[in-house]
Amino acid sequence: MRVLVTGPAGFLGAEIVDQLLARGDQVVGISRGDYPELADKGVAYHRGDLSDAAVSERLIRDVDAVVHTAAVAGVWGAYETFYRINTQATLNVIDACHKHGIGNLVFTSSPSVTFAGDDQRGVDESVPYPDRWLCAYPQTKALAEQAVLQAHRPGELNTCALRPHLIWGADDPHLLARVIDRAAAGKLKIVGDGKNRIDTVHVVNAAAAHLDALDALQQRPEVAGGRAYFIAQDEPVNCWDWIAQICQIGSVAAPSRRVPFRVAYAVGAALEAASRLTGRQTEPVMTRFVAAQLAKDHYFDISAAKERLGYKVRVSMDQGLQELRTAWQDQTT
Repeated sequence: MRVLVTGPAGFLGAEIVDQLLARGDQVVGISRGDYPELADKGVAYHRGDLSDAAVSERLIRDVDAVVHTAAVAGVWGAYETFYRINTQATLNVIDACHKHGIGNLVFTSSPSVTFAGDDQRGVDESVPYPDRWLCAYPQTKALAEQAVLQAHRPGELNTCALRPHLIWGADDPHLLARVIDRAAAGKLKIVGDGKNRIDTVHVVNAAAAHLDALDALQQRPEVAGGRAYFIAQDEPVNCWDWIAQICQIGSVAAPSRRVPFRVAYAVGAALEAASRLTGRQTEPVMTRFVAAQLAKDHYFDISAAKERLGYKVRVSMDQGLQELRTAWQDQTT
């Protein structure tokens, strides 16, 4: 296939690009930044902002499918920025797909679209969207996800949304690096009782799920399309035991100090309010969303992805952690 990948230079997007190229697909890419290394890989690369409808319309043509991973993530910031990049850009992508008769659209969503701060224990995709979200990112991703699913028209535009949870891997520039940096600085504390279980997903598995979804939409849209899918390792772990493993790999002390969830949540609410009053743009050291994510269970039933998309885990938790150990050792020697 000839596939347009949005956000092809991101952690997930780059892995999707590599897997598509490895199996012989042609890749077109678009990002807001300049990434000449993509052209070196053989990607037909373009720079542009998909929140501009003209950019989406110009690029989304002469391809067989679109994998839309581009987004702005984060737990703090102006709602308008999140809406423009996460929601409006997705609406533009959908419109361009309709205009140019693109057959398949896979959207990268997030499990946080269903998260309102309570425990999620083995939930499947029947769990509803909440009445409120704790920050702009999950809200704007939820709006985008709903638009993608509503756009599904079998035989015309086949769509689905994937919800990969806590993507990690050896080249991760975000999650693991932040955990290690905060632990090294003594700024990471156990929130809650330290017993909460979470799902994660290795980047290879998360990317492979997008290829599985592309193939399923093309081959059996009536089964795969019009749905959202949780994507995970299928190995829920104790959050703080897993963080301790990451810290051990990074040669830093794992967190041992604790703060009750209610205290962390209240502090987060107070800091958010103070930031709004002062107009401060930098992320508060604690927010309600972060407190809930660190203290609550959030793991998922991924049966639908396995049954409808043919998703399977390619890299196990143990394999991924060993890969991570090797990568960190190489960096420090």
